[in-house]
Amino acid sequence: MRSDSKGLKNRLSQDTEREFGGALGAICIPVFLPLTVLFLICVSRSPEASVLQWPPSLPSTDQLWDPVAPVLLLGWIALHALLYSMPLGKVSEGLMLRDGTRLKYPINGFHSLCVSAVLLILFLGLGAPLGYLFELLLPLAASAIALSFLFSIYLYVRSFCAPSQALALGGNTGNPLYDFFIGRELNPRIGSFDLKYFCELRPGLIGWVVINLGMLMKEVELRGSPSLAMILVNSFQLLYVADALWNEEAVLTTMDIVHDGFGFMLVFGDLAWVPFTYSLQAAFLVVHPRVLTSLHAAAIVALNGAGYYIFRKSNSQKNQFRRDPTHPSVAGLETIATATGKRLLVSGWWGLVRHPNYLGDLFMALAWSLPCGFSHLLPYFYVIYFTILLIHREARDERQCRAKYGVAWDTYCRRVPHRIFPYIY
Repeated sequence: MRSDSKGLKNRLSQDTEREFGGALGAICIPVFLPLTVLFLICVSRSPEASVLQWPPSLPSTDQLWDPVAPVLLLGWIALHALLYSMPLGKVSEGLMLRDGTRLKYPINGFHSLCVSAVLLILFLGLGAPLGYLFELLLPLAASAIALSFLFSIYLYVRSFCAPSQALALGGNTGNPLYDFFIGRELNPRIGSFDLKYFCELRPGLIGWVVINLGMLMKEVELRGSPSLAMILVNSFQLLYVADALWNEEAVLTTMDIVHDGFGFMLVFGDLAWVPFTYSLQAAFLVVHPRVLTSLHAAAIVALNGAGYYIFRKSNSQKNQFRRDPTHPSVAGLETIATATGKRLLVSGWWGLVRHPNYLGDLFMALAWSLPCGFSHLLPYFYVIYFTILLIHREARDERQCRAKYGVAWDTYCRRVPHRIFPYIY
């Protein structure tokens, strides 16, 4: 048994392709991405709001520390850990693991969002200064970054107590820096509490909505009422988060849960990157208000609606096909058989492009930025970053699907030649 375990470990170490630039990326990304978060927040608050200014606008040590920030951050995470553990909603099984077992997950993220909304309403009714989050953005971001490093160190150390079959295929290379970054353990748990799944959709994603609301309340303090641009940004992004939590079960089949280990890459992304860079449009509008005409607002709403429709319909079609390929809504779709016994959709949304959900995502991302106008590049950071992210993720999907499905995937690619943008890419 011991030799078998050692052999498995060696295979896991040798048969993996290193992502994100390998060891060099594992050194640079944990340095530059935290600095990027702090830099972008500083730029969003500066009068010039220029990402190209030199020397760059970086915060002082005094700006990064406020004793309230770590207390709020830890309290917020503790609240959602409590909500996660409560017997609300149903329990679903994830995909089968390499050892043939399936883990169980509580599907109660939308309940957590609703409870958070009720608490926020109560706090606002009691006169809580939610607009103070604008002043706390930098200390909160610095606290989230520090927590990400500490939590990642804990995950890396504890992974050496995990059995070999519990390690992620790409996270056991033997290079400590890379394994720390990419994550060694696939599904780290404390009892039944799944650490990766909890962080994926709870504190950071719902925290993003709360930060947006704080920016709206700050605008109310400064100008007496929220602008139409701020209302649109808040509404669009709240819809996105609510949709993700309402369809929480779908995350169990995503690359983050199924393939990636839980290391600094996901920890930082969940706890720091998402809430503090995805909220840049709202933070920008506090200092750089924009006036939208009714026609412009209607066009932006239509773009977001179109993106959401494509995103939701394509994801729903895929998830329905995975759950029950005989369901009337998907039974008539054309498919390709694979050697694994699964079938690939080649009609419907998935016959248009290989990733129609990514196309919808990008339409929505653009709609979130347009309320900020065209005078600054900063509000479009998310669109640019997200386009690069999805193209990179699509390439990772491509490699994995070709390795998994072989000739069937090549056939699918010939049938559906465009990856994200019809007739373009």
